Amino acid sequence: MVSRKLMPAALAAAVAAVALPASADAQVIRIKRNPSAIILDAARVNAGADMVFVSGQLASPVDPTKPMSEVKSVEDLGDTKTQTVSVLGKVKDILATQGFKMSDVIKLTLFVAADPRTGKMDFAGANEGFKAFFGNAETPETVARSTFQVAALVGPYYLIEIEAIAAKKPGT
Repeated sequence: MVSRKLMPAALAAAVAAVALPASADAQVIRIKRNPSAIILDAARVNAGADMVFVSGQLASPVDPTKPMSEVKSVEDLGDTKTQTVSVLGKVKDILATQGFKMSDVIKLTLFVAADPRTGKMDFAGANEGFKAFFGNAETPETVARSTFQVAALVGPYYLIEIEAIAAKKPGT
């Protein structure tokens, strides 16, 4: 038990300990128990890492000259694989503006809606689009990932929305 005289000093020491920077170097550790899996089991980020949280991104029209106001069908945005590639391209561009690369991504959250043409979510298409960005020669690392089937996204022709978290050691 701490005496009443020592309590303010003990409290101050506890607050100071919390405010001190972590002694360990910033690290990002990827945990993957199954080498053939396309996603990680987990990612660990130690104190001091630089992080970016990318808001949910949606696909752009297949024809880059077509304004969003003229999108009238799924064909204007593409199937799930095409939309996944479009969305991850946007994530890549956003990360680049912050000095990050796709290899710095540690976590993705995918929200997938059913294709109105089939009435089904195309999980395989999402995975094919994902493989264009992760587990390949350019970005051999993969990420921790969650995928949710949703009733709908913000517009009737969007089939996937993706959020991303990237982390890296400062200065890399």
